[in-house]
Order: sequence, then structure tokens, then C-alpha cells
Amino acid sequence: MNGSDPNDEPSASHRRRTFVLTGAVTALLLTGGLLLGLGIGRQQPAPPAAENKAGASESPAVRTPSAGAETSSTEALPASRPLSITIPAIDVTSPLEDLGLGKNRAMETPRDPDKAGWYTPGPTPGSVGPSVIAGHVTWDGAPAVFFKLTELDPGDRIDVRRADGSTAAFAVDRTAVYPKDEFPTVEVYRNLDHAGLRLITCGGEYSASDSRYADNVVVYATLTDSRT
Repeated sequence: MNGSDPNDEPSASHRRRTFVLTGAVTALLLTGGLLLGLGIGRQQPAPPAAENKAGASESPAVRTPSAGAETSSTEALPASRPLSITIPAIDVTSPLEDLGLGKNRAMETPRDPDKAGWYTPGPTPGSVGPSVIAGHVTWDGAPAVFFKLTELDPGDRIDVRRADGSTAAFAVDRTAVYPKDEFPTVEVYRNLDHAGLRLITCGGEYSASDSRYADNVVVYATLTDSRT
């Protein structure tokens, strides 16, 4: 169309750009199904307090920082396997299970409702990119590990202990609730220039007939410190 021969071989730079874009799109397509598993299985209707706190009637942004209050990131850490997560504000301390891709390319869910799980195909917590840790909100009608996740406020601390002996400290930026069929894959899993963390669980109305919650809860956080 612009005078170039359609049989010309693409330049090396064009091939590199195509590879990068293809890789990014593939990753997003894979992660687009990550949340399906969190609303099925033995999770039961949460007690009334959980349903209210999970934002059944709230707008997508539940708690957001005031203008100019975004968390300042610190230098990212080398990759290292996460071992446990601690969230003091909601009294959570949990070892981390490994979560991969299961049936229908949906993210596996933690086998133990009292444990959270790290999504292993993604970045390790503390390294550059959006690391993902997921957990159940309820199990057989009882509160599970992330039952109080929506109680987190901007600035609350999240500590992830890592295999290299370091602890990556994150601060909550905001919490959001999304209908499962309107989940913003790009926003949650897009490339970052800093170390980010996303905590994910279910929320909203529970449908006994479908064995699933209507929404996903996502806590966005940024690495602010590390210690050994």
C-alpha cells in the first residue's frame, strides 16, 4: 500500500517488536482465565458481613487513595520464590501454595482454604511486574484466608517472605471489585516498571445454582521496602 514489496522480509527490529507484542497478548489471553476457578468448588455463600464487605452493591473502586497519595515504589528485587504472606491489618499469616494453570486454562486455586497461593507463571513478589497471590473468601460456609480482604485500606502493609531470606514489603494502593464477566485483564496483568502485587479473591453475590460468586476482589499494592 505504501510502495513496499509484500514479499520483502521484515526488518529485524520489526520482528523483535512483533515478538514482544505477541508475547504480551499471549500472556494476557492466558491470564484472562485465571480467575474462573476462584468462584467454584466448595466455596459457599459468605456470612452476611462478608457479602457486604465484598462489595455486592458497591461500585468497582471500593477504596482508593486520595489525590496525590499514590504509593512510591522502591527498587525491585531479584526473583526469588515466595514462601509466606503476612497482612497485619486483617490478621492474615499464611504459607503460600504454588498455583499453576489448570483445566480450561484457569488458575488453580489453593487446596487448603486457610492458605493463599502464588501464581507461579507470573513474577515473584518483589521482582518487576504484577505478582499474583490468590485465596478463597469462604469454604463450606466458613471464612477462609482472604475473607477480610476488602477491609484493607490504602497504605496497609503486606509482607511476603522469600526463599532468599528477604521479606518484600508492599503497601496497598487501592482495592477494587469487578463483575467476573467484566474483569479488566489488561489493568490487572499489564507490564509494570516496578514491583507490584495483586491479591485476588471472590466477592459479591453467591449463586448456589452456579456455585460461584458474582465478582472478583483485587487489591493492588506496590513494593515499598525490603529487609533480610
